[in-house]
Amino acid sequence: MNLFPINAGNLKLDGGAMFGVVPKSLWQKTNPADTNNMIELTTRCLLIEDGNRLILIDNGMGNKQPEKFFGYYHLWGNHTLEGSLKAHGFHRNDITDVFLTHLHFDHCGGSIQWNKNKTGYEPAFKNAHFWSNKDHWQWATQPNRREKASFLKENIIPIEESGQLKFASLPQDDLLKNSELGFDIFFANGHTDKQMIPLIKYKDKTIAFMADLLPTVGHLPLPYIMGYDTRPLLTLNEKEKFLNIAADNNYYLFLEHDAHNEIITVKKTEKGIRLKNIYTTQEIFN
Repeated sequence: MNLFPINAGNLKLDGGAMFGVVPKSLWQKTNPADTNNMIELTTRCLLIEDGNRLILIDNGMGNKQPEKFFGYYHLWGNHTLEGSLKAHGFHRNDITDVFLTHLHFDHCGGSIQWNKNKTGYEPAFKNAHFWSNKDHWQWATQPNRREKASFLKENIIPIEESGQLKFASLPQDDLLKNSELGFDIFFANGHTDKQMIPLIKYKDKTIAFMADLLPTVGHLPLPYIMGYDTRPLLTLNEKEKFLNIAADNNYYLFLEHDAHNEIITVKKTEKGIRLKNIYTTQEIFN
C-alpha cells in the first residue's frame, strides 16, 4: 500500500464560524485571522494505492461554480486536484474509487465537472465508483434548512444519475470494521448525519482521515466545535470518544482542513486530550 496527500486547493473561512462559541482571543492563538476575520484552510485529500485499487478520499470544492461563489471563500495558493494528482504520477481516469466522507461542497465538489460543451454535468472520475452511505445520501438529498447551502444538487445528483454511486454498509454501532474498501470506518453524526471517518492500516500505523470531526489542530480542545455542526453536543461526545481511542492507540490523525499541519498524534493529560507530535505526510508516508 502507498499513501499520497492530494491538495485540492486552499480557501479561507470566517474564524468565528469555524470555532462556534469559542472566543476569538482563544482560537486566534492557533488559527490567526486576517483583517476580515478569515482563517487559512485547505482541502487536503488522501490517495490510497492498494493493489489494483486507487482510492481517493474526498476531492475538494471543484471548479465548476461561478466566480461569485468562489469569491465567498477567498481562494489562495496554486494547488489544484489535477495538479496534485499529476505530481504523484496519476490522472483522474486512474481513480477506481472516490470515497466521500460527507457531501458538503468542500468535500465532494470535485466529483462532478461540466461536460465538454458546458450543457450539463458529468463525473470527473469516469472510471470510479463513488462511495457514500444510504443514511447520509438521504440527509443530503433532502436537506434541512441549516445545511441546504452546503449540499449543492449539482455536486450530488449527477453522481447517482451516472450509475457510479455505491453505498458503504452501515454499522451496528459507530464503527464499521473492514468495509468494502478495505479499511475501518468511524461514523460521526454531530457535524452532519453519518459522516464517515476512514481508519487506514498502513504498515504498523493507523491513519485516521479526520474530515470535519477535527478540522485543524486548533480544534483539539473538546468545546472547540465549528458553528457549522448541526448537533454540537453530539460532536462533543464523539470527539471525546474518538480522541481518547486515538491517544490510547497512537493513531496518526490526517487533517483535511489544517493549512499548516498535516498529521498529528495526541496524548492524554490532566487537562484532557492535547497535541503530542506534528508530522509532515512525507515523514509518515515514506
